[in-house]
Amino acid sequence: MADDKTPSAQVILANERTLLAWIRTSLALVVTGVALEAFDVPIQETWRRASATIFVLLGIAAAVQAWVGWRATDSAARAGKAVPAPALRHVLVAGVIAAVVIVGVGLLVGA
Repeated sequence: MADDKTPSAQVILANERTLLAWIRTSLALVVTGVALEAFDVPIQETWRRASATIFVLLGIAAAVQAWVGWRATDSAARAGKAVPAPALRHVLVAGVIAAVVIVGVGLLVGA
């Protein structure tokens, strides 16, 4: 029998789905960075490397967010508190915007 501190199965499974969504996002960001370097993209090398590096670092940050967010949500659910917002959300959004802008600038300069 579950005690009062055990969250419902619905909360546990939702938290796991969120963890997996963050992991998918992490993989997509890393793959984007690797693809920029692996394929013959018509972007000047300096801009391509900068954006690829940012994408890979953001992928690592998203994986960290997956773990930290899962732990924080699990702890909050067990304590009966509100679910915290993702800690790295602003960093990830700003980083993706920066990387995309760098790719755009690289395309314009390389043309």
